[in-house]
Amino acid sequence: MTATTLPILDLARYTQRAERDTFLAELRHAARDIGFFYLINHGVDDALQQAVQHEARQFFALSDAQKQQVAMIHSPHFRGYNRAASEITRGQPDWREQFDIGAERPALLLSEDDPRWRRLQGPNLWPAAQPTLKPALLNWQRAMTNMAITLLRAFAEALQLPANAFDALYGSKPNEHIKLIRYPGQQKTQSTQGVGAHKDSGFLSFLLQDEQKGLQVEVEPGRWVDALPLAGSFVVNIGELLELATNGYLRATVHRVVSPPASQQRLSIAFFLGAQLDAVVPLYTLPAELAQEARGPESDPQNPLLRDVGWNYLKGRLRSHPDVAERYYRDVLRERTEQLIV
Repeated sequence: MTATTLPILDLARYTQRAERDTFLAELRHAARDIGFFYLINHGVDDALQQAVQHEARQFFALSDAQKQQVAMIHSPHFRGYNRAASEITRGQPDWREQFDIGAERPALLLSEDDPRWRRLQGPNLWPAAQPTLKPALLNWQRAMTNMAITLLRAFAEALQLPANAFDALYGSKPNEHIKLIRYPGQQKTQSTQGVGAHKDSGFLSFLLQDEQKGLQVEVEPGRWVDALPLAGSFVVNIGELLELATNGYLRATVHRVVSPPASQQRLSIAFFLGAQLDAVVPLYTLPAELAQEARGPESDPQNPLLRDVGWNYLKGRLRSHPDVAERYYRDVLRERTEQLIV
């Protein structure tokens, strides 16, 4: 039966002895059959959520000159601001302006022999005109990481693995990524592509939506379902790392965002939890009854999956932000070109 809406899962049931097994079964089926669901009672403070949304609106209200001071072109770590149409999905510009931050860590000193993905670690760019943005986002990042790890452990249990089965992959330096995103109305863009159809590359993705719809999920080939805003929830989806790790039992699902109607805009805030950059994704051994239901990971020939997390993440960044790639990763681009020639 084809889904017509996303399932709603209550994370509070995970900590209730009488509800735990039912919750884990529902989580397993939602993640395998659809790959998307709403998560309620997730434990992230509502006041903190509202503060982050307020800060996001304040950021996008800054002048273009102020936002350009923290433009991503200034960051070899792919952090910072991008105007609408700067990011590319499947060869077409995404009509959204956005601000990316990652884990606040120092840049690494690289030797000639170090893999170039080590250049991805580094500090964020913060707008001087909005000093309240940094503490709000870093507080939210910590809360989201704690909640996401709880859910990730629930996934392990749902697959009849030890609760800590995935812990070694994210370790002490998980790949924490936040996007503040504003989608302008179609009258300014003449395009319906807020974000082109794609899968997410990490473990888990969480989306905090405002009241404007736009997110759509491809529940089966050619059939799209609206992920309508649901107050108090996150929209959660599986990333390709979990699909790869479970031989396709967990499903990374294609999704897109349709630009808002004329005279409207849409604000969303995304959090992505990924493995630490030096991790290599293993193939986990599932119980026989689950293993036989695994469909194998679906690797996109245009963007093949890599088990080496750092390279997989860098590959996606280079594809999405060619201007940053040209400025800071010419050595990697040259190596890739030479490999194609050979």
